[in-house]
Amino acid sequence: MSETEILNFLYAILPAIVVGLISFYFFNTFSKNEENRRRFLILREKQKTSLPIRLQAYERLTLLLERISPGKILFRVKPTSEDAEMYASLLIANIEQEFEHNLAQQIYVSNECWDYVKTAKNATITMIRNAAGKENVNNTDELREIILKSLMDKQPPTDAALSYIKKEVRSLA
Repeated sequence: MSETEILNFLYAILPAIVVGLISFYFFNTFSKNEENRRRFLILREKQKTSLPIRLQAYERLTLLLERISPGKILFRVKPTSEDAEMYASLLIANIEQEFEHNLAQQIYVSNECWDYVKTAKNATITMIRNAAGKENVNNTDELREIILKSLMDKQPPTDAALSYIKKEVRSLA
């Protein structure tokens, strides 16, 4: 083969190579776009089913925090005797029971949110134990009074967790 024949052959095949490369590029781009579209549709379908469940988990955790809030639990759980230590134990048992009842909700919320809830629960229990451990607490009325007075000085531990839950729910919308 001579040079002219080789050049003629290249001139004949060059348009086919260019068309082939352009076709490959467009087909590859189309395939990637279709894959991304499918992933988006699957993700959107998942969110349709998981969003209501997640919102329900946030609602339940909000209810938990409201129920274990020191000011509210004191009015909801009545003392069975005048012994302050027994009453403190009863309050703590109620908090633990409420928390255990909502343990499964941690699956649907972020780790940070769950940490806030656990911290609020533990801080509330610590607040009750500290109040019950004071020497001048002789009966349940004095215990309740000390806990309520401590709430006047600072916010209940559950408020920070509630604020975080509200922030996280707003980010879902």
